[in-house]
Amino acid sequence: MRWSNHLAQLCVCASVLLAPFAAQAASEDDPWESINRPIYKFNDVVDTYALKPLAQGYQFVTPQFLEDGIHNMFRNVGDVTNLANNILQAKPAAAGVDTARLIFNTTFGVLGFFDVGTKMGLNRSDEDFGQTLGYWGVGSGPYVMLPLLGPSTLRDAPAKYVDGYTGPYPYIHDVPVRNSIFGLNIVDTRASLLSAEKLISGDKYTFIRNAYLQNREFKVKDGQVEDDF
Repeated sequence: MRWSNHLAQLCVCASVLLAPFAAQAASEDDPWESINRPIYKFNDVVDTYALKPLAQGYQFVTPQFLEDGIHNMFRNVGDVTNLANNILQAKPAAAGVDTARLIFNTTFGVLGFFDVGTKMGLNRSDEDFGQTLGYWGVGSGPYVMLPLLGPSTLRDAPAKYVDGYTGPYPYIHDVPVRNSIFGLNIVDTRASLLSAEKLISGDKYTFIRNAYLQNREFKVKDGQVEDDF
C-alpha cells in the first residue's frame, strides 16, 4: 500500500482548501454522515494533539531552504504516481512532462531537492488512481471519512491501495528506514498545511467535505466543470 497516500487527510486537504467551493455539496453525497462525523472528530483530536504540534515544531527548527528541499523530494517521488495515472488515462503529453520532470529533478535537482522541472516550465500533474477511475466514468459514490486517512469516497478509498504500488514504501525493506521516511513525510505534509487553516470557516466537517467533493470533481474533469452561475 502506498503509505504516502495514507496521508490523505493531510495531502488531500492541501489541495481542497485551495479549490473553489461556492456551492454546497448535496446532502445525498453524504448518506453516512452519522458515522463520518465521529470519525472526523477522532481524526481532528489526533491532529490537534499530535500532528499539528509536531508540524509546528518541525517548521520552527527547520531552515526554510531545507524544509522546501525535503518537500520537493517527496513531491518528486509522487511524480511516479502522476506518471502512472497519466498513462492509464491515455494522456501522452502529460505523461511526457511527468517523465521529463522525474529525469531532470532526480539528476540536476539532486534527487528532487531542487525543483528544476518547474523552473523549466514543466508543470507538475496531480493524478491518482481514483481520478483515473473517474476519468473512465466510474462514479465517486458516497462520501467517506476514513480513520486517520481523512476525506475520501467509495471510489477513491480502495483506489489508494493501487496507488500504493507506485510509491517507495512497499519496496523499502529496512523497517526503521521506512518508518523514518514515512514519519518525515507525514510531518512535512502537515507543516505545509499550517498556513491554509485560516481558510476554514463555519462547521469544519461540512467545509472539508464540500471542498473535498468539489475539488475531486474539478480534478477528475481536468478543470472542465460547469459553472452554476
